[in-house]
Amino acid sequence: MQEVKRKSKELQKLKKIFKDIEPGKRQTVEKLIENAAFMAESLNELQEIIREKGFTEEYQNGANQYGVKKCSEVEIYNTMIKNYTSVIKQLVDLLPNGEDSGGDELLDFISGKK
Repeated sequence: MQEVKRKSKELQKLKKIFKDIEPGKRQTVEKLIENAAFMAESLNELQEIIREKGFTEEYQNGANQYGVKKCSEVEIYNTMIKNYTSVIKQLVDLLPNGEDSGGDELLDFISGKK
């Protein structure tokens, strides 16, 4: 339940930022916003896991092969942050030109100020 509330909160923030998107692009933007909200929440969860587990994990292949590898959550995080950045860039590119385009609000959102 907590996860749904957090996603909803992220979703509402993004919808507010991108409320002035022209109607012809609205359907595309809605999907991008939903994906961005999901990824933002997932990235937060992955950060918590990485803080707890660390960046590496030990592994054992067979009886005598041991080692340390990058934690699987780190790999997922790295991939998702690239995708999140791409989606946010697409959304920013769709913002109307002008002074009140929501760019400052978006930067505040991304940096965690809002």
